[in-house]
Amino acid sequence: MTSEETVDVVLIGGGIMSATLGSLLSQLQPDWSIRVYERLGEVAQESSNAWNNAGTGHAALCELNYMPENPDGTVSPDKAVAINEQFQVSRQYWSYLVQHGALPEPHNFINSTPHMTFVKGKANIEYLKKRVEALKGQPLFPDVEYTEDLERIAEWTPLLAKKRNPKARIAATRIVAGTDVDFGALTRLLLSDIERRGAEIATNHQVTGLKRQKDGTWRIRLRHLVGNTPKTVNARFVFVGAGGGALALLQNSGIPEIKGFGGFPISGQFFRTTNPKLVAQHQAKVYGKAAKGAPPMSVPHLDTRVVDGETALLFGPYAGFTPKFLKTSTWFDLPFSIRPHNLGPMIQVGLKNFDLVKYLVSELLASRDKKLAALRQFMPSAKSEDWELITAGQRVQVMKKDPEKGGVLQFGTEVITGADGTIAGLLGASPGASTAAPIMLDVLGRCFPERMIDWEPKLREMIPSYGTKLSGDPETAAASLAATAKVLDLTA
Repeated sequence: MTSEETVDVVLIGGGIMSATLGSLLSQLQPDWSIRVYERLGEVAQESSNAWNNAGTGHAALCELNYMPENPDGTVSPDKAVAINEQFQVSRQYWSYLVQHGALPEPHNFINSTPHMTFVKGKANIEYLKKRVEALKGQPLFPDVEYTEDLERIAEWTPLLAKKRNPKARIAATRIVAGTDVDFGALTRLLLSDIERRGAEIATNHQVTGLKRQKDGTWRIRLRHLVGNTPKTVNARFVFVGAGGGALALLQNSGIPEIKGFGGFPISGQFFRTTNPKLVAQHQAKVYGKAAKGAPPMSVPHLDTRVVDGETALLFGPYAGFTPKFLKTSTWFDLPFSIRPHNLGPMIQVGLKNFDLVKYLVSELLASRDKKLAALRQFMPSAKSEDWELITAGQRVQVMKKDPEKGGVLQFGTEVITGADGTIAGLLGASPGASTAAPIMLDVLGRCFPERMIDWEPKLREMIPSYGTKLSGDPETAAASLAATAKVLDLTA
């Protein structure tokens, strides 16, 4: 076994979260030593990989699940505005990095793609009208276009209209300032930049254990998978950004804050086409409404994707189930994650989410023809031979204790931090990658509260809206949107 060394920061997992936190820390504290450990042979191969996610720059421009209809029939924009605020933080940070040469030409990772919603039927159309009305006057949602006209929809994206019954009741909205993001490329670029700044990126290294030392550091046990060599390293601060693998590592650390947390894995597939004739007829991300009982991340959508400079179309996701927490992990992930402290909440979640179980079973039993039928709800002219099924990344939904319900299933992300701020980890899924910058700012605030005052001037330089809300100031919001659009070469 190699001798131990001590570094300031260890980031476990080579995905977008670790890359973003490493990038921020390398700017804020350039004298700190940073080490990134990735289990696979390359970084950004799990959830951050471009084909393992939809690549939506989640700003709530088209995602209807961020503006659900309340029981009394009203629709509130509050959650959508909050999600958009978070995405603007990411946009500002990426813009800063581009301006200062830390990221290359922005088309390598982000491209303008209109964001649309598309619904059918009287009830859904009435809901969509309420949504549009609720967003009027919101500074971060400028120029929301609404139509029930098939010809207008055909102008926006021909594939939605081709061979559709002209008598069908449909409606759509469009915001041209949406984006498509290649989070795999962005992750690799961020990690390359921090490596140039002195960080070490170690692939093929699996973390096998975490233990708190008497001196306050964390002793991290590793195995170099090339040669199967064990090693250890001590770290003053540890971030567990290992996606679906984070739950097991946080449980292994023994911190009491992880007690009561469990995970429910959901797998999935997408249809993909690179047929240039089809790709040319659809330049948008079009989101519909989720099926009853479906998790928010299973909302059907037909998307333009730009990956490694090549444009494709993606439709899905089709949800499935496997007990794996990562695409490349084992079938024992789910059973091995069960502990006495989370068994109760997990049982309560199962009992109270029968609709989700029913939905997952129906998805598992769905044939290719049934999956094509779902695609044809968006694209009536779809032909089977144009589309291939690809496997999406694993998502692990958070299950946790709840004082009233016993256990709840949480759709979103959950930051877990140790009481002394020397360890933090991230559980959960969407909107995830799009809001990596604000999530990592939250981690910094929780784990380094004594340093935030000293870091604030730099944070304001990197993220001009830091500590404020753009949605409360229309002029500042418009200026920020325009400034980041110019730097990132986006439609404002």
